[in-house]
Amino acid sequence: MIERLNLGQIALLITYAAGMAAGQLLFKAAALRLGDGHPLSTRALLLLQNAPFIGAIVLYAALSVLWVWLLTFTPLSRAYPFVAVAFALTPVLGALVFAEPLSARLLVGIAVIACGLVLVVS
Repeated sequence: MIERLNLGQIALLITYAAGMAAGQLLFKAAALRLGDGHPLSTRALLLLQNAPFIGAIVLYAALSVLWVWLLTFTPLSRAYPFVAVAFALTPVLGALVFAEPLSARLLVGIAVIACGLVLVVS
């Protein structure tokens, strides 16, 4: 029998997923700041001067360390489904921060993800 996750593990896994969503928001902000029309080599150089891009890279590096630490005491099969929280949270945050559209189909998909996560955790 697989042991249940405790509340501390669940909180850390949700924090990890929220961090992943925040990183995606930073990448979107970096893309908006970068603009369009630059050749690839110029884009690469501009990204190195782009604060949201640098912030996203630093955040993802920290999240990688957090993930490895989480896996020292949480089975991968129980931890990995929480990555789906980022799949659900990112579009909602994109709508709130960047006024991106949320369709009914997307909201149903997010609800399905939430139901699946409940099944995995319980």
